[in-house]
Amino acid sequence: MVSSVAVLAGGIATRLRPLTKTMPKAMLEIAGKPFIAHQLTLLKNNGISRVVICSGYLSKQLEDFVGDGKKFKLSVEFSRDGDEPLGTGGAIKKALPLLGEVFFVMYGDSYLNIDFEPVNNYFLSFKKKGMMTVLKNKDKWDNSNIIFNNGMVTEYNKKTKKPGMEYIDYGLSVLRQDAFEKFKERKSFDLIELYQTLIQEGQMLGYKVKKRFYEIGSPQGLKETKEYLSKKQGSLKWI
Repeated sequence: MVSSVAVLAGGIATRLRPLTKTMPKAMLEIAGKPFIAHQLTLLKNNGISRVVICSGYLSKQLEDFVGDGKKFKLSVEFSRDGDEPLGTGGAIKKALPLLGEVFFVMYGDSYLNIDFEPVNNYFLSFKKKGMMTVLKNKDKWDNSNIIFNNGMVTEYNKKTKKPGMEYIDYGLSVLRQDAFEKFKERKSFDLIELYQTLIQEGQMLGYKVKKRFYEIGSPQGLKETKEYLSKKQGSLKWI
């Protein structure tokens, strides 16, 4: 089982202002707990033992709350952007020394209530450099941005809508360290650039999931996630 996860939690969350003016998005209270607590509990319940939080904006609040992760029965470390934002890809690249040879990537504003083990097993049965989980969305929860054919992601574009885009990035990916080979000289870049490079090389698997995702990156997403986790609260296995 891939035991480590990089959680991208460095954004400034302008869409949620004024809520995030003095607080990082991951610290917003959802169903009585900071959102990051829900995420870490989810990860622990999925067999994850090591988490690297790629942080930036108001990182100290996150670090003070999470600490070394022991209260979640996890090992947690922080990889900070520094003085300048590194972008999602640059943030993970900086964190590579803290991650294993193969690791999950998850967005810091997503709650993905799926079983990680089948995702893990599927990826490890191939020798590809990356894999994205994909959901047949048909523009229901957000604009579909992926073409998925025969087990491979063949197109991923958030800016340009193309025929055949029925799927969306679900928010959980798996990467190998060597996926970053062509980005050795790049300090700052977006994760989508890395994914598009892997797609062009025929190195990006896709894994289809059927459950919807929840996110707190938008006011509507925040509302829906609060409702979902409030209902789920009684069945959650809190550490």
